Amino acid sequence: MQPLSKIVVVGGGTSGWLAAAMLRHHLKPELCDIELIESEEIGTIGVGESTVPPFVGLIQRLGIDEQEFIRATEATYKLGIQFVDWHQRSHTYFHPFGAIGKPIGTHDFYQCWLKARTLGDSSSLQDFSPCNVMAENGRFFPPARARNTPIGGANYALHIDAALVARYLRGYSEARGLKRTEGRVTDVHRKDNGFIDHVVLADGRKVHGDFFLDCTGFRALLIDKALGVESNDWSDYLPCDRAIAVRTENHGPLLGYTRATAQKAGWMWRIPLQHRIGQGYVYSSRFCSDSEARSTLLRNLNSGALDEPRVIPFTTGHRKELWKLNCLSVGLAGGFLEPLEATAMHLIARGIDFFLRYFPTRDCDPALIREYNRRMTADYEEVRDFIVLHYSATRRDDSPFWQACQQLPLPDSLRERIELFQSQGAMREGTDELFRASSWQSVFEGMGIRPRTYSPRIDNIDYAQIQDTLRTAKAAIAGMVEHLPTHEQFLSRQFG
Repeated sequence: MQPLSKIVVVGGGTSGWLAAAMLRHHLKPELCDIELIESEEIGTIGVGESTVPPFVGLIQRLGIDEQEFIRATEATYKLGIQFVDWHQRSHTYFHPFGAIGKPIGTHDFYQCWLKARTLGDSSSLQDFSPCNVMAENGRFFPPARARNTPIGGANYALHIDAALVARYLRGYSEARGLKRTEGRVTDVHRKDNGFIDHVVLADGRKVHGDFFLDCTGFRALLIDKALGVESNDWSDYLPCDRAIAVRTENHGPLLGYTRATAQKAGWMWRIPLQHRIGQGYVYSSRFCSDSEARSTLLRNLNSGALDEPRVIPFTTGHRKELWKLNCLSVGLAGGFLEPLEATAMHLIARGIDFFLRYFPTRDCDPALIREYNRRMTADYEEVRDFIVLHYSATRRDDSPFWQACQQLPLPDSLRERIELFQSQGAMREGTDELFRASSWQSVFEGMGIRPRTYSPRIDNIDYAQIQDTLRTAKAAIAGMVEHLPTHEQFLSRQFG
């Protein structure tokens, strides 16, 4: 066996430093050197400032103190995403994290709620989501500190400053023996068998390695320029191909959720941090020029801009081989699926998790590579389907963009998921998926896709028990949330 003795991470930013931190945590320095090459000449995208709940678990697994991390990255708590004007104008719905309700006896809560709605109960599904009720009332409290209470099933993620996260993870990695090299990669040299042997920096230095991570963003210097791996283009499924982003002043209440507001040719995000707000417009160049997008963004800002808006073109999709030979593409070098559900950092972490699971020797067994690529492709397709659902189910027809969204082709996997759900609220769930039943139920409900009936098995439970449970649960959640601190109060007590 020839174990990897040197891994080279090409590129910094969020993807490079998150990958480096995870590898440095899991691999002993005396067994495997890790060197990260980055150039201060090359800027980073730094748009993604929102995460999903597994990111909080990752921070904990890396042995990072959560409060220290939140303080260093000016983070705030995120209970979910509020969608404004997506289904139709003047309509809002919420995608919460965590559980929605609890099983009633041996029966699924959602099915019990469906029957109650059929029989005239007016309670909304989100009345039974602790995250939604906290978000609606501007409250927050960590569910881990309230187990066995009405909010114990909640979950949360973080809004973070991407540049500060990269800086924090750099310090974390360097303190554990990672070597950082300042330099710009200008050339990649391969061996006779196609494997990468070394990269060449602008000043002529050579950096050799047994394995290379391509974290060079959209430039994809290794996986594309050197190894020639093409991408699956999902532009037919996902209509937006550009974003314009700006940082703004922090005014008004500090919301504990991301807001995604539909616009004429796309949607705007609003992500609150402790000392500023991240705002941006994701749009389709088919229906909106860059100047129009800039005007729309600035017109809809609810606080003053702190810098000049930046336009970021992108193509949705992912590499047909995320791992080829001794090169793994991570982050934007591997793929991009627009920021609607804040999955970018999750896919980076998943990429490294799977790499550690199928960790190779120097020969990089093709069987490991095939399985890695299969699992990561499934992750990308899951996220793609979830995002496509938000667009394709719209009833808006007030602009050419939204009219086109109604005509989007659906991947077979999404079409089958919708058909199964519409039959009687059943869920098609795969292995270790990011979006669980409560997420799909929330977006289906929010976008007006409902089952034709409930499962007939629910008729085996006394309806009076369902009624009593719903009434009690709804009141318990609302009653507890009423006495929780506001999001700002909680942050102030923890970090003020």
